Amino acid sequence: MNKPATIDFATTTAIKASVAAPLALHDLVPGEARDSLLAVHDVLRRELPQGRLAIYEAGGGSCSVLPPELPGRSHVTVVDIDEDQVRNNTYADKAVLGDVQTYRFEPETFDLVICYNVIEHLPDVEAALLNFRHALKHGGMILIGAPNPRSLSGVVTKYSPHWFHVWFYRHIRGIKDAGLPGEPPFPTFFHPLVTLPRLEAFAATNGLEMIYRREVESPRYPEMRGRKPMFAALVDAGAAVMNAVLPRGTDVRRGDYHVILRKS
Repeated sequence: MNKPATIDFATTTAIKASVAAPLALHDLVPGEARDSLLAVHDVLRRELPQGRLAIYEAGGGSCSVLPPELPGRSHVTVVDIDEDQVRNNTYADKAVLGDVQTYRFEPETFDLVICYNVIEHLPDVEAALLNFRHALKHGGMILIGAPNPRSLSGVVTKYSPHWFHVWFYRHIRGIKDAGLPGEPPFPTFFHPLVTLPRLEAFAATNGLEMIYRREVESPRYPEMRGRKPMFAALVDAGAAVMNAVLPRGTDVRRGDYHVILRKS
């Protein structure tokens, strides 16, 4: 049933240590998203078991959101449907070319599942989340980072064509390789479970306790303010107008969230 192509990377600690995992934290400009990821690191340090760890990265690109000291004491398995993304990964112990919505590991396999900037790209988020839960040990955790579909950036992403996403990455973010094979942005589906209240309800129904939850300003805003200040000023002004007419407490700039779910 599961017949993936498997690529084995360095498995010894010495070899693995020489190939340091590029950190997603390095790509985040100062702001709420970076602060939240640092807080996530503190939770993982506190809650994960000491000693060797088994970690599953669902959708594995070229960088890691793990605290920098964890890969050295972890066996990291990556599953990704994109062959270029699999080959871009330099730090996994094992990489599987497969679909996280259908690929199933043995139960009680992992201490931690990471699904970062992935669920918004999945047509069947429920199937993926149930597979993650199945693979977790009791007390194990799922870290999810995702965009908020109800934010300004989420609405624009959902209703604009993919070519516009590529244009934005290339000309506003300055990522010249955007849209090339294995490079973001990837097509976005925004399954209903990506919406944070629905994700929280799903977690409660399926024996997953939400131990960390934070909505943050999308890192695209501080990026734009640094790279394209006039464009950013227009976007900020538009967001301020929307916030003024929406229910009190709404901030359409809160375009991302981080949650940690723990299996009971």
